[in-house]
Amino acid sequence: MRLIEYKDKCVILSKILKSLKTIVVFASGSGTNAEKIMSYFAEVENVSVSKIYTNNPKAGVINRASNLGVTTRVFDRIAFEQEVLVELQEQNPALIVLAGFLWKIPQKYIETFPNKIINIHPALLPKYGGKGMYGAHVFQAIVANNEQETGISIHYVNEHYDEGAIIFQAKTTVAPSDTANEVAQKTHSLEHAHFAPQIHQLLQNG
Repeated sequence: MRLIEYKDKCVILSKILKSLKTIVVFASGSGTNAEKIMSYFAEVENVSVSKIYTNNPKAGVINRASNLGVTTRVFDRIAFEQEVLVELQEQNPALIVLAGFLWKIPQKYIETFPNKIINIHPALLPKYGGKGMYGAHVFQAIVANNEQETGISIHYVNEHYDEGAIIFQAKTTVAPSDTANEVAQKTHSLEHAHFAPQIHQLLQNG
C-alpha cells in the first residue's frame, strides 16, 4: 500500500470515529426502556449504547443488556460517588440517559456533564414529580386524584428531582375505570414509543 493511500484511509477512519456517538444508560429495574433504547440504536450506524450502569445487582436490565451484547457495570454507593464519574469522564458519552434509575444524580455529575444527562418521568411534569414519586407511586396518585389524562416527560437533569428543563412530553387519556396498573401500561407504551426517537433527535440536533 502506498503511503498516500494509507494516509487517506487514516483520515477517513478518523472522520468516522469522530462522527460516532455513544450513550450510556443508567437503570435500576427490569430495564424495558433500556432494552428499547439498545435495540433502537443497534440499527443506527453512528450511535451506540456503550454501557449499562445499574445500582441493582439483581436488576432485569443486566440480562437484557447481555442478550444484546452490551456491557453492564454494577456499582454501589461508594463507587457511584467517585469511580463511576471517572469512568464516564474517560468515555465522554454524548448523552447519559436515566431509564428508571432511582438514585439522585450528584451535583458533580451535573457540573461535569451539563445538558448531557436526561431522564424520563412517568407523568406530565410538573405534576407528580419530586422525591418518592416514581413507578407505582405515580400511577396510584394519578388514579386517586381522578386525572383525566397523564403521560410522560423527558427532561434534562438538574440538582432537584424532576425539575430540569422539559425536552418532550406525550399524553394519554385516563378513563374513570382505569386502575393504576392500566395507567402504568398506557404510560409504558408512550415511553417505549417515544424515548429512543427523542434521544436520537437530541443527538442529531447536538
